[in-house]
Formats: sequence, C-alpha cells, structure tokens
Amino acid sequence: MMYASFKSIGAYLPKEVRTNQWFADKIDTTDEWIFKRTGIKERLIAAPDENTSDLGVKASKVAIERACIDVSEIDLVICATLSPDFSAMPATACLIADKLGIKDVMAFDISAACTGFVYAVSVAKAFVESGMKKNVLIVGAEKASNVMDYTDRSICMLFGDGAGAAIISTTDDKEKSIVDVQCSADGALSDILYIPGVGSADEKFMHMKGNETFKIAVKTLTSDVEKIMAKNNYTNEDIDLFIPHQANFRIIKAVGTALKLNDSQKVLTVEKFGNTSSASIPMAMNECYEDGRLTNGKTMLLDAFGGGATWGSAIIKFDGKDFIK
Repeated sequence: MMYASFKSIGAYLPKEVRTNQWFADKIDTTDEWIFKRTGIKERLIAAPDENTSDLGVKASKVAIERACIDVSEIDLVICATLSPDFSAMPATACLIADKLGIKDVMAFDISAACTGFVYAVSVAKAFVESGMKKNVLIVGAEKASNVMDYTDRSICMLFGDGAGAAIISTTDDKEKSIVDVQCSADGALSDILYIPGVGSADEKFMHMKGNETFKIAVKTLTSDVEKIMAKNNYTNEDIDLFIPHQANFRIIKAVGTALKLNDSQKVLTVEKFGNTSSASIPMAMNECYEDGRLTNGKTMLLDAFGGGATWGSAIIKFDGKDFIK
C-alpha cells in the first residue's frame, strides 16, 4: 500500500513590514490596543506588482528545491486562497503551475479560507494514497491586503500577506507518512466571516463578526483536536509541534490551554506575520523548519478554523531533509 509523505516546506515573506503604528496613524486605534486584543505587532504586505500567484510561486520554488525533485515530476498543483488573482477564473493554481513551467497537469484552487492549507493536505493525501498522483504541490497563498477595508477598525489590522508551499509524495513506509487529516464545514455559520463579492468597491472587502468567531473557533478547534488525537491514540506527549492557524494570540492561547499543551510545543508567529489565512500554517511551519525545531521524524499537529465556516486538523510526520543553513 502507498502512503502520503510530507516531503518539504517552503515560504515566501513579502518585504514590506507594516507595524501597528501604521494603523494608528490612519484609524482610531493604538499599538497597545491592537497588541492586547490580537497579539499582533506587525504584518507583511506584498508589493503592488506582486499577485497572490507570484507569492505562491516563490514559496513553491523553495519547497520543490527542498524536496529534491524536478518540476517535471509534479503531477498535481493545489492552491488554497481567499484572495485569488481572479475572482472566478482562471484558478490561481493554474497560474502558479504556468509560472513554474509545470505543463499538462491537473491544477485547481481550494476555497476554505483559513482552513485551506489543511484541506489541501487532505486532498493531496487522498490523491497520493489512491495511486492517482505521485508528487503533489500544495500552496497556501494570500494577498489579503487586497480585500481589506483600511477604514474598518474591527478587522483591517488583523491580516497580512504571504505564502507557504509543500510537496506531498508517495512512500511505502507507513511510519513516515501523514498520520491523519480530518476536515469539516458548516454553512450555517457563513455569516460570521465572509467577503460579499467583487462587483463593486463597497462589496469586495472582508467582514467578520469578531466575538462570535472567537467563541466558535476556540470551541471547535479544541473539540476537533481532541477527536483526531483520540481516533489515532495520540497523547500530548506524542506531539512535537502544535502549529495552529495564526489568527489571534488569544485564540491560540485558549486552545493550547484547553489541550494542556506546553509552551515548547506551541508555535506562534502571529506577532510578526498577523493572520495570513491559508498561508499562516505553512509559513509558521517553515519558520520552525529554518530555525531547527522541525526536523525529520518530528510530529506536527495542525489545527485551523476559517470562514465557511470550515475547520480541520492533521497529525503529520515530517519526512523531509533537515534544514542546512
């Protein structure tokens, strides 16, 4: 039987750093208020000439190189994003594939908001384990600054831009494979976090019911992790790195406390990247890889909640080569 292996991780970090003071100069807020409410000090912003696909391409090149494969070996490209280059078509995954020189392969987008990368892992795992594909490129890429109303003090300071990418490949070694992924959704919660449309200037921006989202996210994320851990007979001691979606420090803290995870297990990047939606988990994972926390054989626990509402968690053994500085 073939299994799916998480072979590499890569990321791209935009160059512009936008601090809380930038927002304080424009709207009724302060650096202290933003940090206290969110845990965010700064976020990265893509250049005007950088599209979501461009961010994804740059992260993908890193992931492909680290997986030690050629682009010609990739037989599926999946991009998770809430800020695609085009509102309907073509898919951002198609643009990424073209810019990488990947021809005549399946490519499509996933619209699962902040849970997008976990959804992508699930889909890639299924394709690989079915024998249909051998090397899948999954990308979480966001230019969230394109869908922010910078006069809306309830949400505009939360989001940043960036991209992360990974290669999921075949392996015959179950001990090196992705252990499990579970994803769910509830459309009845669609009104807590959404982007109305792109037909007019007034309707293209993101809207969020902050308090409702916070309460539902904490409850759902905690429950989802408890279920996947129990299903696979995992305990807290089996987890090396807990890498949740980086939405808000208070959410991460509440979930981590409920799950009784210690500080050395929890990964936090929200302070310097903000919420990068589908890119937040792979960007955080890449930081762990480059600073030496994520090495071959380590076990990661992923957890995310997003608009839709969508949510998902995953237990993953990292089967990539250790980072060399």
